[in-house]
Amino acid sequence: MKRLILPSTLWVCVVALLTFGQAASAQGLPDFTELVEDAAPGVVNISTSRTVQRSSVPGFEGFGGQEIPEIFRHFFGDSFPAPPSNGQGRSEERQSLGSGFVISEDGYVMTNAHVVQDADEILVRLNDRRELSAQVIGSDPQTDVALLKIEANDLPTLTLGDSDELKVGEWVAAIGSPFGFEHSVTAGIVSAINRTLPRDAYVPFIQTDVAINPGNSGGPLFNLEGEVVGINSQIFTRSGGFMGVSFAIPINVAMDVAEQLREDGRVNRGWLGVMIQPVSEDLAESFGMESAIGALIADLDPEGPAAQGGLQAGDVILEVNGEEVERSSSLPRLIGKGEPGTEVELTLMRDGEQLTESVELGSWPDAEQQTAQATSENQTRLGVMVSEIDDAMREQLNISGGVVVRQVESGSVAAKAGIRPGDVLVSIDHRSVSSSEELMSIVKELPTDRAIPLRLFRESRSLFVALRLE
Repeated sequence: MKRLILPSTLWVCVVALLTFGQAASAQGLPDFTELVEDAAPGVVNISTSRTVQRSSVPGFEGFGGQEIPEIFRHFFGDSFPAPPSNGQGRSEERQSLGSGFVISEDGYVMTNAHVVQDADEILVRLNDRRELSAQVIGSDPQTDVALLKIEANDLPTLTLGDSDELKVGEWVAAIGSPFGFEHSVTAGIVSAINRTLPRDAYVPFIQTDVAINPGNSGGPLFNLEGEVVGINSQIFTRSGGFMGVSFAIPINVAMDVAEQLREDGRVNRGWLGVMIQPVSEDLAESFGMESAIGALIADLDPEGPAAQGGLQAGDVILEVNGEEVERSSSLPRLIGKGEPGTEVELTLMRDGEQLTESVELGSWPDAEQQTAQATSENQTRLGVMVSEIDDAMREQLNISGGVVVRQVESGSVAAKAGIRPGDVLVSIDHRSVSSSEELMSIVKELPTDRAIPLRLFRESRSLFVALRLE
């Protein structure tokens, strides 16, 4: 192969051109130095601690008598006995780290709900190294937003932007405390907007490629103007670390939640009382629709607003107050942002014809009695959402009572026992259940020292499952 030898003067020109090209390219990249200098004082580090009971299980120890770490336990299957529930064992303090930011000079701080969940003590560390105890004003697990209050004045605050103005491809930056390293700055672009994630139907997430890691949760996401446009909340990962896909709660959504938490300590959302499913291409064709959009009503709560407003199973909801329901996962967010007691106009497809119905939204069944920080007792202990069944179903199953399971929380006691949405629960611990209130009353009294039988109907067949309360 021949070698081309260039004169020294030509080499100088080549190097100069490369240098000029790199400088020109660098001029097109954003400079975050001013943003960080202005915003860093308003970003805080949040540390929490809580005391948990650790049970000593005979035979479940590692080398040197040390208990096997929690992360390795799933490799052992169910070969080990369940931990004793008689309170024996030792207590252990667990600590976690997160981020947050100051939104008012008198000490209101925003963060994620999961950062402060079940915390016995919350400490907020300010930029000037002060550590102040924080009180939870309110927490909303549905949107993963929490509002804290610290006793301080004249605090540096961050400027809030308009997340509705974000565009895909726009530069954004995050400041937080990954792995406890305070005021770490990372940057990237907006990868997508209005992302809906499983079990997070109320948040139209901002997807970015900004590096987010444990400890970043609750920290602010900035646009190039230094305005907060989101709260960093989640990452998609198969390794446990950052893989280029991060999600932030839009600041417009978060502030709406924060204002309700500040005023009432809870969040009231509109409730329609329907079970929905996606519209497939085949279903769309069978309904006489040109495209597979909308949310198909599979079932209705007979006492819910939708049933009272004339909606029917088989209706496809296409629009809510003129906003298109692009997919079924969009409906909870569009309904949830409406206030209970207000009317929404729904555009439906029914029997091949398009029509409009007005429905007055109700409140979530537990909203009048519980704060957003704590759901009803039967939900919390079992992890299910239930409603009464109608007379027709009782007659079909030949039962006198029962409640139908509408939703099962992932990882809950009910999920572990194999309970599914659509199951009809008729007895628990040999006691009949005829209403959600009766179920709540029974669940409050259930023991934790033994397995509990639960009878249900699934696809018109009766079966028993056993569950163990934690």
